[in-house]
Amino acid sequence: MISDYQQQLRDRFLSVSETPAPTPWHPTLDRRIPIGGLLGIGFGTAPGTGKDLAMVVSVDGHGLFDTVTGEKLARDRDPDPDDSTPDTSPDLSCPGLGPLAGTRMRIAGLFGGGLHTTSSDGWSVEVVSPEWPHHRVLLSKDGGMPHSGPHGERWWHIFDSHYSELRTVGFSPSGRTLAVATSSDLTLWTRRTTGEGPAGTANA
Repeated sequence: MISDYQQQLRDRFLSVSETPAPTPWHPTLDRRIPIGGLLGIGFGTAPGTGKDLAMVVSVDGHGLFDTVTGEKLARDRDPDPDDSTPDTSPDLSCPGLGPLAGTRMRIAGLFGGGLHTTSSDGWSVEVVSPEWPHHRVLLSKDGGMPHSGPHGERWWHIFDSHYSELRTVGFSPSGRTLAVATSSDLTLWTRRTTGEGPAGTANA
């Protein structure tokens, strides 16, 4: 039996519809990147530009994506079987590819691990399940967690994984990219932070 407070929270979460993420967040050009059998994702930084890159591990291999456009930058359909999934590594990592070749990428998802749930400037992301086993992803700012404050002003229901299994949710280490990964696709939002130019590159 749930408490009155828990019931109020459940009703609150169920009362709002999925809505676009607020400014300054922008989805990739293709909002949901289809990736069948997705197992997990991780973030890396492009050499020279500092741009966020997202690495995806799936049952069909490894892929590296531009977080702004959603473009696939590199693909490995046949990774080393001893290093193809993060559970083979003590730190849940896989080898990087493309511009991140020669590095290790920590992967969060089916096998464990996690992405950042807060950014340094006050954004937070939370997963709730008022209709288990379906998950909802809630974005908030300035401490406006969905337990208080109006929806659409301090918190936003930005994703509903009613159609697929949630793998992981969170920010890149830079805080410029937000990702939601399910067993069938990857959804990315990016933003600029103060003092940055287009595509998250620092102004001179």
